[in-house]
This record gives sequence, structure tokens and C-alpha cells, in this order.
Amino acid sequence: MGFEETWTPATEAGRDGVRAILAAPGDAVIALDFDGTLAPIVADPSAARAHPGVLDALRGLASAVGAVAVVTGRPAGLAVEYGGLAGVPGVVVLGHYGAERWEGGELSAPQVHPGVARARAALPDVLAAAGAPEGTWVEDKGRSLAVHTRRTAAPERALELLRAPVGELAAAHGLVVEPGRLVLELRPPGVDKGAALTGFLRERGARSVLYAGDDLGDLAAFAAVEELRAQGLAGVLVCAGAVGDAPVRELADRADVVVDGPEGVVELLSALGEAVRAR
Repeated sequence: MGFEETWTPATEAGRDGVRAILAAPGDAVIALDFDGTLAPIVADPSAARAHPGVLDALRGLASAVGAVAVVTGRPAGLAVEYGGLAGVPGVVVLGHYGAERWEGGELSAPQVHPGVARARAALPDVLAAAGAPEGTWVEDKGRSLAVHTRRTAAPERALELLRAPVGELAAAHGLVVEPGRLVLELRPPGVDKGAALTGFLRERGARSVLYAGDDLGDLAAFAAVEELRAQGLAGVLVCAGAVGDAPVRELADRADVVVDGPEGVVELLSALGEAVRAR
């Protein structure tokens, strides 16, 4: 069976997107989240690595489509390092929700929002005053701060306990809070995966796109593709996660295709690469 029969999207818009990519792969962009999509979710973000098979799948696609982009909340350089993405010719990494860009071995980025430094200094006292349980920890991404509760005894309860005080801190310093899987990320406003993806698609003159993500931070990218589809761009939305997994249910409900985590993403990308190279 061909790609269209094996990976049939659940929606007509998704099926149109697949047909457009296969018909004119040179006009297509394949855009992907990193954590939970190309790399399994792990307790320690510094231990995240691309799933086996990711690089081969991306290399196969990069030689056949208009562009391959990784759109992530991580610093772009870390995504390149942890994913081995320097080994994928032509890949572009939009890090920090698009605030940073890695391409051809070069990293470009604007100045860091001044509120990040002020929030960094105040955050320990805010967490202590809120009664943050043991296991709560802060990941300093340089351009943003992520408060993780995955290591606490009751992660969901800890997340709810901290949601309001972390939100108040962010607002006081001109930042916003982006919720994710057992994490609250303080980052500058106006920076999200939707804006990053839209800008990249317009830059490349794309006529079709496949976007795959797994978490709440990917909702902005999903919304961007939905908006662009209404304007005539063909698009496929892929959710990398089980439908019953609460953090990704919103994505799964809006996706054209749902796959089983990074392993499913690799299978889909590999099959797509074979299909476009065969045309």
C-alpha cells in the first residue's frame, strides 16, 4: 500500500495536505517539535536525545522537500546538540519558540528580554513562599525559565499550587506563562510556535506543511496551520501521543493524524520520505 492508504488523515483538510505534499514536495515544509515528538519525554531535560531513526528519517526528507524545520521551546543550540541535528543537511532549528534560529551552523538571536533576569532573581523566594514541594526545580533556558513539577510526589497538585504565584511573578516582569507537561514556563510575550511557524512558511513561500507536536505549547502552531489552511495553504496536523494522555488531548482532538509518540513520528516521516522520493 502507498503512503496515502497507510497514513490516511481523519479529516478532508488533512487528506488534502498529504496530497499537496506528495504532488509538489519541493513546495512543502516539514516542521516538528523536539521534546515528545522527536525525542522521548524524560525526567531530566538535559538527558533528552532524539529517538533512534529520527536522523535517517529527517535526512531522507530534507533531500526531497522544500525545508525541514524543528520548532522548539528549547535553546536552538541545545536542540541541535541533543538531537544531532547538525547531521541533517539544510535543517533549520527555530529555538526559544522562534526567538533563536540555527541554520548552517550559525546561531542568530535578539537580546534577552530584561524581565527574564528579574524573574530569575525573584523566583526562588516566590516558590518558597508558595510552599513548592520537594522535587520542584527550575530549568534556566537563558531566554526563559521553566518550573518543573515532574519530580515531586504529586506533580499535578504541585503544578496547580504554583500556577497562580508563578503567573503573578511573570506578569510583574512583563512575561507570560506557557503551561506544558508538568511545567510552567515564564517567557517573553509575543513569542510562540505559531508565529515562528507562520513566519518561516512565508519566508520559504511554502504551499503545504506538515506540523507534528505533542504538548500544549504546540497548540499555537496547530492554530497557525488551521488559519493558513483557511487562506489556501495545504496542511497536515500530527499529534505525537496517545489520545488518552490528558496533556495532549487538545492536540489529539484537532489533529488529522495521531501517532504513538516519537516512534510513531519516525515511522510516519520515514514513510513520507520514501513516498516523496518515489515521485
